[in-house]
Amino acid sequence: MEMAPDEAKLALECLLFVGNEPLPESLLMDIMEVDRATLREAIDALGADLEARSLQIVEVAGGLRMMTRPKYHRYVERLFEPQPTRISRAGLECLAIVAYRQPITRPEIDAIRGVNSSGSMESLLRKGLIKEVGRKDVPGRPILYATTQSFLEVAGLKDLKELPSAESGIPADLLARIPVEPDPDVEIPFEAPEDAPPADEPEGESPAAGDSDEAPEETQQ
Repeated sequence: MEMAPDEAKLALECLLFVGNEPLPESLLMDIMEVDRATLREAIDALGADLEARSLQIVEVAGGLRMMTRPKYHRYVERLFEPQPTRISRAGLECLAIVAYRQPITRPEIDAIRGVNSSGSMESLLRKGLIKEVGRKDVPGRPILYATTQSFLEVAGLKDLKELPSAESGIPADLLARIPVEPDPDVEIPFEAPEDAPPADEPEGESPAAGDSDEAPEETQQ
């Protein structure tokens, strides 16, 4: 039974809509069970319907695709643009310490911050901003952490050599590049307190006493 022109047009629209790659005319003819003349008629009819819309039929790579018109590409790009990786104040503290002191262990980070950092470190690992790079050759063999390529992308850096100098806190120009929740104006010290344990302290050592305003985020392991 021959397919009616309107039905052929609608069938073609469905196929081009769901197709994730160019569909050859021969394949469309087999699926729709029509001859080439009927298919071309459907193509022309659908193209006419789309003339005043944001979509169009394009012949590319040996087949047909339904694509957005160039005029509207910027909206599609915004839809698929990666969302910024937002991190908490405590996460930013840990990330900054890793960035400037890498490779570094979690006990060393705990000593600098004065609180347990396990929750923040786990969050940074899930976000792909830091990674495990080995174990320190000290008793307990704690894991060493370093930043990732994703950190460079988020911070807008070509490489770690572009990290701004930091003497008493995170430089404002670096802080401005990293979306932070909820306090974007925090100033974070990098120097460990005088009573902090030495850098080669094994995993599991208690952190030095200090501020605990990040305590709700931190999760004891």
